[in-house]
Amino acid sequence: MLYESLLLLGVLSITFMVPHLTLGMGFNLTLPGWLLLIHVFLVLGTYFIWYWSHGGQTLAMQTWKIHLTTPSGNPPTMPRLLLRYSLAWPSLFYFGVGLLWSIFDRDRQFLHDRLAGTRLVFK
Repeated sequence: MLYESLLLLGVLSITFMVPHLTLGMGFNLTLPGWLLLIHVFLVLGTYFIWYWSHGGQTLAMQTWKIHLTTPSGNPPTMPRLLLRYSLAWPSLFYFGVGLLWSIFDRDRQFLHDRLAGTRLVFK
């Protein structure tokens, strides 16, 4: 997750920070906080879902040889990917309870993977 976060800094600097700095400095315009959060949610969602749907791995997952599949080993469908992404936010931000879930899960899966019907496997 730490390595993924470092990669996401680059993604967000290009797709979030540059446009909003341009708006602020060029036009003296600042968007409301809720709109900025929606922008971050959509940018990160596009990043994750695109990579998961094109090979089942983000850049960091490729490095660590981790692959996203369904429990049967098939590639996840788009609805499952959208559900996984949406559930990962509360899983992470409610004090990481969805991540801690993996300690007690019989298959060592995160809560959002369990609920979305996906799983992380090592290649």
